[in-house]
Amino acid sequence: MTLKQYDPLISTTPAEQNWPNSYWASTVSRPQDTPFLKGNIQTDVVVIGGGYTGLLTAYYLAKEFNVDVCVVEANAVGFGASGRNAGFVLKGSGRLGYTQIAKKWDLDIAKGVYKEFSEAVERVDSLITSNQIACDPQEKGYLKVAHNPKAMKQLTLASNFITTELGGQAELLSLEQLAENYMHNHQAYGALRLDDGFGINPLKLVLGYKSLVQNIKVSIFENTCIHHWFEEGGKHRLVTPGGEITANRVICAGNAYTPKTFNRRVDDKYLPILSNVIVTEPLTDAELQEAGLKTHQVTMDTRLLKYYYRLLPDNRLLLGGRGAITGKDAQDPIYAQRLKYALAQCFPVLANKAIDYNWTGWIAAAIDDMPHVYQKGGVGYSLGYCGSGVSFSAQAAYRLAQTLVGINTPDLPLYRQPLPPFPFARMRRVGQWGYYHYAWMRDKYG
Repeated sequence: MTLKQYDPLISTTPAEQNWPNSYWASTVSRPQDTPFLKGNIQTDVVVIGGGYTGLLTAYYLAKEFNVDVCVVEANAVGFGASGRNAGFVLKGSGRLGYTQIAKKWDLDIAKGVYKEFSEAVERVDSLITSNQIACDPQEKGYLKVAHNPKAMKQLTLASNFITTELGGQAELLSLEQLAENYMHNHQAYGALRLDDGFGINPLKLVLGYKSLVQNIKVSIFENTCIHHWFEEGGKHRLVTPGGEITANRVICAGNAYTPKTFNRRVDDKYLPILSNVIVTEPLTDAELQEAGLKTHQVTMDTRLLKYYYRLLPDNRLLLGGRGAITGKDAQDPIYAQRLKYALAQCFPVLANKAIDYNWTGWIAAAIDDMPHVYQKGGVGYSLGYCGSGVSFSAQAAYRLAQTLVGINTPDLPLYRQPLPPFPFARMRRVGQWGYYHYAWMRDKYG
């Protein structure tokens, strides 16, 4: 059954949605759904959302802190962003660069944020390795490609800042070095390379996290949508179609798949943005050679409306970027056509490659361009990954678990500041439309 595209600012519920018809879904045998909630239960902590953040928060609460916890997921684990993204494990989240963070706060804050983002990548790597999660991790390395000379100058400054001020490793690549060792990108002017990003199969990763949670006997209730949330006498009563959960504490981990009206702590505080991803048919050896594609490392450009791409294990090329503004337009073929055009601009030899897969997914952006991992009074959330949540969700989950059991987290804006509300929240889509047009002009002419 084909259902209407979910839109967080329009749809009244995220329930009864299908898995995406994605490349990732073609690589797995979908596991049997866990039973939905029937009857009434009590627990210490209920986690709403069975993606990366929700599953790992429950995992850390139960395994490290012996907390009684359960997870509720409106659909099947893998339905949302955790099963739809491009599978980029990157050191970063949100849209603020490290120099911007240092200017907004100070150098110590920038160092602290850099450390958290670095630990996030290490945490995902460790979870995969120590638990033998078969999610097809690829070679290490993250290439940020300059799309014009001005962007190359900015990457040079960023490289110096990361190396001299943050104590990291950032390799600056000339256009000749990029072409000789990585790719012949016809849109490139050079690149910055970090050595600790990598690509994975995101659906296999979230299903691996699901198994970790199940293995420690934490209940996951799939196809269990929260219809009402009442706060009564210091407790939380969550009403679902099949029963109720009474909990002392609640974690909201739906990110962009959280409905528009859900809880006052997150309502009107994020912008859901559609990403669109295409995957080509497999590239031949001759096409790989002519395109100069010598790497499976994850790659992103410096545009405001970014393109991101990588070779998959079977030598298909994945490329993603921004999609439609509203859910009803998500399947309009023009957005896949734009991605295919961008692919041809970067690698002209691939202009006529067939697109075998095309799908969309929602990400969440905060008004201040950074994620917020926040807990107060027994209610916590993590929101605003802005497309880089594959790695930071693991760190966010660990920090959320720590705060719930009273352990201090680093004194950083990531963890100390609640999500700021969007001004004129009802006009978010109008502002997004205006920003897209502005960014398109900047990317083309700036």
